[in-house]
Amino acid sequence: MTSRAAHPLAQTSVGVGLRAPHVQEITEQAPKLGFLEVHSENYFGRGGAGNEALRRLRADYPVSAHGVGLSLGSATPVSTTHLERVADLVEWLEPALISEHLSWSAVDGRHLNDLLPLPYSVEVLAHMAQSVDVVQSRLKRRILIENVSSYLVLPGSDMCEWEFLAALASASGCGLLIDVNNIYVSACNHGFDPRAYIDALPASAIEEIHVAGHSTQHFEGMDILVDTHDSLVAPPVWELLRYALRRFGPRPVLVEWDCDLPPFAVLEQQAALAAACLESDRV
Repeated sequence: MTSRAAHPLAQTSVGVGLRAPHVQEITEQAPKLGFLEVHSENYFGRGGAGNEALRRLRADYPVSAHGVGLSLGSATPVSTTHLERVADLVEWLEPALISEHLSWSAVDGRHLNDLLPLPYSVEVLAHMAQSVDVVQSRLKRRILIENVSSYLVLPGSDMCEWEFLAALASASGCGLLIDVNNIYVSACNHGFDPRAYIDALPASAIEEIHVAGHSTQHFEGMDILVDTHDSLVAPPVWELLRYALRRFGPRPVLVEWDCDLPPFAVLEQQAALAAACLESDRV
């Protein structure tokens, strides 16, 4: 597969998600960031103020494209219409990395506003590998698949999530985007060791790491962690990031914040903490 990117992405890069309220400030102040990550679906089409701003920013920053709508785990085939829109974005944006999720969110053209988990079976593995192959063949690029947070265990699984991810990378040739906040959230909800999850993944497949904030919600007498992307990264997630960096070596790290957006200075501070984790791993 070929790889076209407007800027290469260094392994020690730290980036933030580009959100509309911060675009003007980033454009005017040009903060020292390793890269910006955009949700692919926000930039379908080639016109509009948002796309023009992104074109200007990509001249100065590497950009990664993070999709939320291909629904690779759906029983129905990958939407040709949606994939063509992603392909058009990749053509003009030339992102450093392209990623999607280990999830499903659409059936027969009807989309749900969530990234829903899958049963980790041999049958689903074959289907996911085929879906990933369809996307990679069209884009002529390796894509990354991100683990999602989960709140229930679906019946019909033949393997655990980390085994499924490793097998998917082997079967499809895709890379992996590891969200350590999602690992921590799921580990707390289901009672597994998050470090064992990280230990089981192939280091050669890991191309990006995400961190984000989560919240605690109370349901029927239980505390459940929810991946809300609306707060500071929690101390245990920073510690898990440091563990992952020791396990995998330096990888680009992205700070995600999608709801209740803070002043951009707060994101810069979180990015600085991620950079400190990368630096401490190299000392």
